[in-house]
Amino acid sequence: MIEPLDGLRGVTGIDPLTEALMLPLPDDRIADEPGERRDAARLLVIERGSGRIRHQTVADLPELLDANDLLVFNRSRVQPALTWLRKATGGRVELIWVEEVEPGLWRVFGGTRKLRSGLRLFGEGLEVEVVERGGRFATLRVVDGPPIATWLEAHGAPPLPPYIRRRRRAQGLAEVRDEDYSRYQTVYASENGSIAAPTAGLHFTPELLERLATAGVAAAEVTLHVGPGTFTEVTPKEVEQVEVLPERASIPEETARALQQGRRVIAVGTTAARTLEALGVRARDGGVAVDGLADLTIRPGHTFRIVEGLLTNFHLPGTTLRLLVAALLGPERMLEAYQAAIAHDGYRFYSYGDAMLILP
Repeated sequence: MIEPLDGLRGVTGIDPLTEALMLPLPDDRIADEPGERRDAARLLVIERGSGRIRHQTVADLPELLDANDLLVFNRSRVQPALTWLRKATGGRVELIWVEEVEPGLWRVFGGTRKLRSGLRLFGEGLEVEVVERGGRFATLRVVDGPPIATWLEAHGAPPLPPYIRRRRRAQGLAEVRDEDYSRYQTVYASENGSIAAPTAGLHFTPELLERLATAGVAAAEVTLHVGPGTFTEVTPKEVEQVEVLPERASIPEETARALQQGRRVIAVGTTAARTLEALGVRARDGGVAVDGLADLTIRPGHTFRIVEGLLTNFHLPGTTLRLLVAALLGPERMLEAYQAAIAHDGYRFYSYGDAMLILP
């Protein structure tokens, strides 16, 4: 993980993008647990034009949005992709299963530095062999056992981010709790494939979705299966060169037709925003479903062609997620929003934390 630059706040001579990209958030306000109610999360509302900031809650969304708005959600479901496999010697290896590259052959990452080609690993009713290792990733071949997708549903755990402190402290499966299986998942998730939650969507409840519909706010869905690319790290010197790894994405026909209606498009999360910006013009202009790769890195200077607003959580320093927010909101406005959340008592940060609503 890239460490934020020390002493950024109040230092003259540091450009706003660097400060917004690397601004540290208080460690003691990282959300270790989900809130009692999803829609009770705090919501910092900021207007792109005026810079006006308000402090609300997610439950206020029906009053904050217009009847002409279109909320676009990422319906990808988080796989229970986190596992602990055993070596023959008894040592354990923590791995996250990313994708099946061909039948019986899976790409994984996590504790890959402990792996070497030919090594056998074992789980409950499962035996796999390391085919190759390169960088953060390794390729495993199933030697014996059921299909991995089936095995993960029975034996895998939610892939909670490593910055959650109880994940760092724990030594095994106790680091994941029963509530994580439901709370680290959106209530509308329907298409299996992500290794992390599209966290902006974690704040919605069925009741809130009903209230939004009653208020006239339209809803549509896209799919982006969250992979390692979503968490690409970036330093200030790499802003113009960094490229996010492509991730599988799709826009269904009903969403393409919704985009043709001229409503103001509010993306729920950076993954929905990236899908819309990568594939949305083709879907909207043709009124057709589009399947492909979200291979777009959104950074300041990007011209948004679909997305006009964004609901998003507060992100880790030095990530392309912050670059995307800075591209939409502007580095100065983004910095003001993050500083306002830090200064305001009670905001919690990252996946289980609070949210920000960017309005035009």
